[in-house]
This record gives sequence, structure tokens and C-alpha cells, in this order.
Amino acid sequence: MKRTTLFLILFSLLGSATAWYVLSKPDDKTSLAGADRRFKVENTDEIYKIFIADRKGEQTTLERKAGFWQYNGKYTANPNVMNTLLDAIGRMEIAYKPPTAAVQNMIKNLATEGIKVEIYNKNNKLLKSYYIGGATADERGTYAILDGAEQPYVVSIPGWEGNLRFRFNLKGDDWRDKTVFAEKAENIQSVTVEYPKNRNKSFRLERNSNSYQVKPFYPITPIINHPYKPGSAERYLEGFRSLGAEAFENENPRRDSVRQLVPFSIITLQNKQGVEKTVRLFPIFTVSNQAERYLAELSTGDFMLVQHLVFAKVLWGYEFFFENENSTIH
Repeated sequence: MKRTTLFLILFSLLGSATAWYVLSKPDDKTSLAGADRRFKVENTDEIYKIFIADRKGEQTTLERKAGFWQYNGKYTANPNVMNTLLDAIGRMEIAYKPPTAAVQNMIKNLATEGIKVEIYNKNNKLLKSYYIGGATADERGTYAILDGAEQPYVVSIPGWEGNLRFRFNLKGDDWRDKTVFAEKAENIQSVTVEYPKNRNKSFRLERNSNSYQVKPFYPITPIINHPYKPGSAERYLEGFRSLGAEAFENENPRRDSVRQLVPFSIITLQNKQGVEKTVRLFPIFTVSNQAERYLAELSTGDFMLVQHLVFAKVLWGYEFFFENENSTIH
């Protein structure tokens, strides 16, 4: 709370203080050739923490862990989002120094809409600190000023046109990884798939040493006596290696009412370490009465939107694992 208040005060002071420096001091003598490396961090592998705060008090902390980035000390960050952010941090340069007549408006923009960015290394040493403002009229450049500097600039990424602000200005779940399942087949102990309205399709797949056993989920479902289809369990489990959602729906106003419905499917996966995750899928029907998407309730507490085309590879029926039988749930 104290840090939030401090940043709001700093944002307020930025406009008046920086404007005074710029308007009262003669044109700086720093050449653009020397300054174009001031914003970017040449080696992004050195970055271990990024702190971002906006004028409204929204704060984001991104920290490098072993093999992934963590968002606000709790969630895995979206790797694509992080790659885009690090690309900006590692390549942003001064496009040009604005004319004197434009400086005052730039200062006002940075003071009222500026995003504070702090970048740290592994030892928590501050590498860079600057403010990112709005875009130029043609959307080809972005206002920026180094923390403690006297001169604002228009920055950009060489070879790329657009507003850099969007790479820093994400909110909440937009920073988060949308992975639903990411488990290697060899690390899966069991999977149960329940279809409440198609009980005979429901099944339980369990690993027994180096083999697998597939049986009905419900005791009243007749056991299939056809020969087991070799390799079918391994093929099925491969589908859990990378299953992602289209979007987070944690703020969906229909969330509570959807949860009261009978789900189309309930998928529960347990890995060899005993960690279990359950996903309940609620279909979103099209005009043609086809389910192209599902609202997914995860045991982690998240509510997400997933595509049928993505999840179809794990929506098998019990009989699919046996010879002379072939069925996929739709």
C-alpha cells in the first residue's frame, strides 16, 4: 500500500518537475548516437525481475524462475506475452528527439498516463528505470523518459511499427499463462473422463507399472470384452502434453449460473507426484446446436474459455481404446 501511494505521488511530481527541467535548461548536448542505447537492456538474459506500475495504482511484478516467469508471486506468466515484453525491453531505441513545441504535451502525457518500468538483475540490482507514455499521432512511436532524466524522447523498435505501450500495459489475467494441462504422457498416473449425460462413454485410465488399464467410470457400465487396441492409451495421454485455453473468463457475470448446470464432461488428471487437476466443461452451443467452445471450470479456481477443436483429442469415449470400436465424443 505504501509503495502504491509512493508511485502515485511520483507520477504527480513527474509532470511539474520534468517540465521545469526541460523548459528552463538549454538543449542537452547528448547525441542521439550515444543515447540510443539508454533505454534498452542489451542482454535480456540478465533480467530477473520487472516491476510495472501505472497511474491508477495497478502493479505488476514479473520474476524469472527456473524455466518460466512468475506473475505477482503466484501465477505462471504467459510465455508469449513475456517474449513480446522482453523483445521490447531489449530492442527499444530513440526514434527521434521531439521538437521543443511538443515537449510540454509529452510531459503532461507522461505525468498523467505514464507507466513506470523498473528492471532488475539476478542480484536485485536496478538495471533500467523509465516511464512509458502514449503513442505519437501516427502510432509509429511511443513517448518515454528515463527516470531522473531531463529530456523525453519518442522511442520505437527498429523494423517494427506500433505503440510499445501495449506491451507493458496488460492487466491481471492478461499476464497469465493460459495452459490448462501440460503433462508429459510418461508422468501421468491416471485420467478419468466422465460424461454425465453419456455415462457409457465415461472411463478411467490407470497406469499399472509399464502397462495401462482402461475400465468404465460407472460400475453399471458393461465392460467391453474386445481386445485392447495397442498404443491407444499412450496416444491418448499425449493429448495432455499441451492443452491451452482461448481466454480467462474469471470476470464472466454468468459464472455462478453456469456452474449450476450439468457439465458436458469432467476430466481429472493425476500425475505420478500425486498432483491432481480437474476440469469441468460446459458447452457453448452455436445456432446449429454444435459445441464449438466450452466454459471450463478448473479445480485451481479459474474459469476459462476453451475450444472444442483443441480439447477433442482428450474427449475420447470408453470404447475407443478397443479393437473394432471407434468413437469420439462431440
